[in-house]
Amino acid sequence: MDDLLRQVPVSDQVHEDAYRAWRSSLTTLLGDASLLSWWQERRYQFAHRVGALLTEARADCSVTVGPVLYGVFASGAGLCYVGQTQEAERRLRDLPVGESHHLANTVPPEVWERVVVIRWPLLLSEAPASEQMEVEAMGSAVCGLALEHTLQVATTPPLNSRRRRTSGDWQPRNLTRSRSRGAIHSQRIPELSRLTLAAWKALAEAEAPKGAAVVASEVGRVVFPSTLHEPRCT
Repeated sequence: MDDLLRQVPVSDQVHEDAYRAWRSSLTTLLGDASLLSWWQERRYQFAHRVGALLTEARADCSVTVGPVLYGVFASGAGLCYVGQTQEAERRLRDLPVGESHHLANTVPPEVWERVVVIRWPLLLSEAPASEQMEVEAMGSAVCGLALEHTLQVATTPPLNSRRRRTSGDWQPRNLTRSRSRGAIHSQRIPELSRLTLAAWKALAEAEAPKGAAVVASEVGRVVFPSTLHEPRCT
């Protein structure tokens, strides 16, 4: 690791200093077995709270279940990752914990600015009948992949735009030239894609309400984990 750090250009000294400060902080937080237990409890408590806000029923929105698109934003970096799932009730709870998902390993939930969730099946009634038939024919799983691809192309989140290589580095992904199932089928649902992007934009640009951590719409919600560091945010 020290060899890697020595390769960092002088112009990136601020990043190296921040990395060393991060490691030093973790060393302090994990100073003994009791501190490790405290750290584990605190991190899970925060992640569990974020997961609950993403999924549980509220006065202004029903429980989040079934197929959804979701995206995680961090302060500074902006939109980091876009994904989809057919089991929101499980996947969105796992997301901040890091179980079955890599995102929290790179971008910890404590620094997430917002998480946008779109329940895209609720938009189907506004799509043309021809596209509703296309969705029925391709199935929910494939449609979710198609909408995920469309959203990734439109927003270019950095963690979707590269893939790990066995050589230990990263390879850029050209999302516009993808031949994945989602890319191939995305052209079948242009109006549903437009509706989804419009719903996404509305929540992605929503302001965090004072004293609260969630904004709901008819087809989704946006959760602001950043506000949970403030007192009395629900």
